[in-house]
Amino acid sequence: MHLRYLFLLVLPAACSTARSPLEDFAPVQATTIIEAPMAQATPANAAIVEHGRYLVGLLGCESCHTDGALIGAPRMDRQLAGSQVGIAYSDPLRQPRPGIVYPANLTPDMKTGIGAWTDQEIIAAIRSGVDNEGRRHLPVMPWPGYKKLTDTDAAAITAYLRALPPVHHVVPEDVQPGTAASAPYVHFGVYQSRK
Repeated sequence: MHLRYLFLLVLPAACSTARSPLEDFAPVQATTIIEAPMAQATPANAAIVEHGRYLVGLLGCESCHTDGALIGAPRMDRQLAGSQVGIAYSDPLRQPRPGIVYPANLTPDMKTGIGAWTDQEIIAAIRSGVDNEGRRHLPVMPWPGYKKLTDTDAAAITAYLRALPPVHHVVPEDVQPGTAASAPYVHFGVYQSRK
């Protein structure tokens, strides 16, 4: 039996009275590979920071947490500083106003990033999907796979993120399903044909 799949990545276009649920969307090409930015390591922690940089690059964190990457126009001055483009986590064919997550600022900025977080809070967010305010991340961040990171790897990622230059960048608030979004977003989905 042949199965056909459609990978869908779309952005909302101008508002209209569309008959097809996809008429209000346009295809985009996400940037999926971005080299992790350099960090300011000290001689004492250079090896662990470089290992963290390697892991962040391997895990593809920049693909979502770099502004513009989700629509193929990454802002290199905002690497890992969060995204103004969100990721819908509900089916666009069933939910015209989806729930949307806007990837967070992972730089050590004290107001808009993780600068005020403890190392344990950063590691918990990576491994368990719970942020420093006790909110659970949705599966668009693949934290269920990251919970298998070793203590050494989780500490290296944390050291790397702490060594990045802080970037002050406010991302939009997440949107609950059924609520209109005020900022752009993309959909990721896999659909199987019925034939």
